[in-house]
Amino acid sequence: MNEKTSYDGLQEDIKKAQLPPIDVWENKYRDRMYTVRFDTPEFTCICPKTGLPDFAHIFVEYSPAEWCIELKSFKEYLAAFRPLGIFHEHAVNRMLEDMAGACMPRWMKVRGIFNIRGGITTTVEAEYSGTE
Repeated sequence: MNEKTSYDGLQEDIKKAQLPPIDVWENKYRDRMYTVRFDTPEFTCICPKTGLPDFAHIFVEYSPAEWCIELKSFKEYLAAFRPLGIFHEHAVNRMLEDMAGACMPRWMKVRGIFNIRGGITTTVEAEYSGTE
């Protein structure tokens, strides 16, 4: 089907979408390798194809270097996705890009498990190696 839909181009500028900053705080144990894990089952965004809400469980794992992610700002950051029309793949990659950019970890992984849509559960996982 080559017909153009009203949804064409919606993701063109998704990297430029304005989202709140993710605050960080100084890691006093930067000399130690350790892992921080947090997750939230309350992520929502909008499907850019249907305009219907999407729901996901978001998992974040990272090894902090100089900075750690401040959780209140992260919660506000996630809430900003609620009215945003964004594909699952773009949402997870955007989160990784913004969080890794904020705290510059040794490594980071973001995984989103999106609720069933059309009988299909989608899981998207993106990683940052610290050398990017």
